[in-house]
Amino acid sequence: MPIPVLKTLFVATCVALSGTTLAAATLVQDVRVFDGKAVHERRSVLFDGGVIVDADFRGAPPAGSRIVGGAGRTLLPGLIDAHTHAFRQLDLPLLFGVTTQVDMFTAVPLMQEVKGSMAAGRNAGRADMFSAGTLATAPNGHGTQYGLPIPTLSRPEQARDFVDARIAEGSDFIKIVLEAGGQGTSRMNSLDLATARALIEAAHLRGKLAVVHVSNERDARAALEAGADGLVHLFLGATPDRQAVDGLARLARTRGAFVIPTFAVLESMAGVRGDDLLADARLAALVDREGAATLKARYGAQARPQALAAPKAVTAALRKAGVPILAGTDAGNAGTLYGISMHRELAALVEAGLSPAEALAAATSAPAAAFRLGRRGCIARGCKADLLLVEGNPAADVRATRHIVEVWKDGQSANPLRDARRQRVAQESGGATRQALPPDGRISDFSASRLGSPFGSGWLPSTDQFAGGKSTVKLDVLAPLPDGQVPLAVRATVAPGLPFAWSSVAFMPGAQPMQPADLSAAKILRFKVRGDGKTYQVMLMGAGSQRPSMVPFVAKGEWEEVSVPLSAFAGIDPAAVAMLAFSAGPQPGDYRFELADVRLLEQ
Repeated sequence: MPIPVLKTLFVATCVALSGTTLAAATLVQDVRVFDGKAVHERRSVLFDGGVIVDADFRGAPPAGSRIVGGAGRTLLPGLIDAHTHAFRQLDLPLLFGVTTQVDMFTAVPLMQEVKGSMAAGRNAGRADMFSAGTLATAPNGHGTQYGLPIPTLSRPEQARDFVDARIAEGSDFIKIVLEAGGQGTSRMNSLDLATARALIEAAHLRGKLAVVHVSNERDARAALEAGADGLVHLFLGATPDRQAVDGLARLARTRGAFVIPTFAVLESMAGVRGDDLLADARLAALVDREGAATLKARYGAQARPQALAAPKAVTAALRKAGVPILAGTDAGNAGTLYGISMHRELAALVEAGLSPAEALAAATSAPAAAFRLGRRGCIARGCKADLLLVEGNPAADVRATRHIVEVWKDGQSANPLRDARRQRVAQESGGATRQALPPDGRISDFSASRLGSPFGSGWLPSTDQFAGGKSTVKLDVLAPLPDGQVPLAVRATVAPGLPFAWSSVAFMPGAQPMQPADLSAAKILRFKVRGDGKTYQVMLMGAGSQRPSMVPFVAKGEWEEVSVPLSAFAGIDPAAVAMLAFSAGPQPGDYRFELADVRLLEQ
C-alpha cells in the first residue's frame, strides 16, 4: 500500500479514537521542524485531539483542517522550564511558549489542584506542572523563610517517613536542600550530608528522582557522590581551577546525573542583567507593571559579572563531558519572570558554550527525559501537541524563540490568551499615572488619632509573624518637635528562629496595602531619626518582589537627618513600589528608634 494512503488511514484512525472531528485538526505546512533533538528543514506537521498525528505529513490536508503557513518559520516542542517555583500566574508561562514547568517548591494544595486538572484534561489554558511539592530542608533552613509553614527534618532516620509523606501528597520527585549560606548578614541551617544521603536512598527506594539544591562546589560534589539524580543549580564564583571543573563534570557523568545551571537567577544574584528582555517590544507587550518590576529586580546590590565565570566554566565542562544540561530559570525569584525568562536562559546557555540546537534540546527533550515526563518535549507521532511556532531559525540564532507566532497547548491555540493579555497590558499602560508628590514631599502625617499620609493607605506595623516568626513591634506617637513635626516611637523586639527576622513600621503607597504605586517622580528619600545607636534598614519593596532592597542607617542618640537616593535601592523599579519600611533585625534583640518628617523629594 502506498505510504500516503497508510498515513491517511492512520490520520482517520487517530481522529476517530480522539472523539473529535477533522475540523479540529491543525496542519502546520512547509515548516522547519526542531523535533527536540534534530532539525528538519521542511516538513508539515498534523495534530489533532491534543496529540501529534503525523510529524511528516505528505498527503492532502484533511477536510476542514486549519492550515498554518510555515514558510520562514520553525516549529518546536513547547518549552519545558526545568526549574520554577510555580506558586502563581500559571497561565503566564504559556504565553511565552513554556507549556510545562518542573516546579521545585510550591504549596501542596496548588500542586494537587493542577495535577487534578491535568488528569481530567482541563489544563489547556495554562502550563502543566510536575512538582516536588514541599522541599526537604532543615528547621530554619532555606525554604522556611517565605511564610509557608512546611515540615522539616534533621536526622537520617526521618528520611523515609518524610519521602513517603511527600509521595502521598502527590510529589513527582524529591528536592533536597544543601544550603548553609545566607543573604547579607543572615545564615541558614542546612541538612547534613548523612540526612541528604538518606533522603536520596529513600526516594530511590520508592522509584522517585532525588535532586539537590546546592550553592557551592563542595556541596555539588557531595550531592553527586551521595547519588543525587541531578543538581538544580550551579554556583557563583570566579574562574575556577580547570582540573576541579573537569573533575566535577566527570563525576556528574560517572554518576549519570543531570544539571540545571539556572543562569537567569544566578545573574540576578550577581546583580547582572545579561539581557534586557523588555527591550523586545513583542515580549514586553505581554508583561504588566508588576511583572516588569519583578523582572527588573536583582538580588545583587552591585554588579559582579566576574561571579558568573564559575557557572559558565562548569557548564562548558559539563557539555564536553556529555552530561545532560537542562534549561531552568528559577522563575518566582527576583530578576526572573515565568515564561519570558526562559528566552534569556536559552541565550545564556549558548553564551556558556552550548550550540543553539543543544540549548533548544535543553528546554525540550532533555528535561522530558531527565524527569520522565512522557511524550512531551518532542515532535513525533503520538507526542503531546504542546507546540511553539516562531519566525526564523532558533537552531541558528537561539534568540529567534522570542519571535513567537503561535503557541499550542494540548492542541489548542493559546493566541486568544496572548491577545487578551496584550490588551490588558496596553490598557494598564495607558491608564498608569505617576503619583503626584506633596509640595513639601512629606509623607508622614502622624497624630494621636492616626498614622496618616497624603496618599496611599498609610503607615502600618509589619513583622515576620506572617512567616511564622515571633517578632513584635509597638508604635507610639510622641509630643511634637520644635518644628511641629510629630515623631513616631518604634519599639521592636526581633525574636530568634528565622534567618530573615524583622520588625518594622511600613508606609503603603498604594490605595490598598501592598498595592503598587508609581513613585518615579521621587528621587530622594529624606527622614529624621534618633535612637539607641543600633543599625537599622530602610527597605523598599517592589511589586512582585520576594525580598526588599535595603539601605542601612544608624539611629544615633540625637536627631539626625538622613537622605537616601532611590537609586540606591538596587533592583527596585520606582514606578511600581509596594512598600517603604524602616526595619529592625535580623539580629535578635530589643530595638528602639524615633522617626519623623519622612519625605519623598523630586530632587
